[in-house]
Amino acid sequence: MKLVEAIIRPEKLEPLKDAFLKYKINGLNVRQVLGCGNQHGWTAHNRGTSVIMNMIPKIEIKIVVADEKVEDTIKVIMDVARTGEIGDGKIFVKSVEECIRIRTGERGDVAL
Repeated sequence: MKLVEAIIRPEKLEPLKDAFLKYKINGLNVRQVLGCGNQHGWTAHNRGTSVIMNMIPKIEIKIVVADEKVEDTIKVIMDVARTGEIGDGKIFVKSVEECIRIRTGERGDVAL
């Protein structure tokens, strides 16, 4: 099992959710975050003072998938979230040791 984490543009969340439903990728967690990478934000002017606004709103998604679904999940995220501009985001993949469904006690891939 792998944990796939992605930081994406906020406007890409709904199309990504639709794509996950289409490809039967389940178990999505979403969080609104602020961050800055290569995009570096923008300069705002307030009362004659320039202020660098480098914390940009992004969406962080987390999804745990079976090993055989990792590449498909990454491909869906890349296809939907890519605009070709700076600020499209990043994808991180981490190993997951165990998954346990609280309701039934099932473990491993069946608990996903």
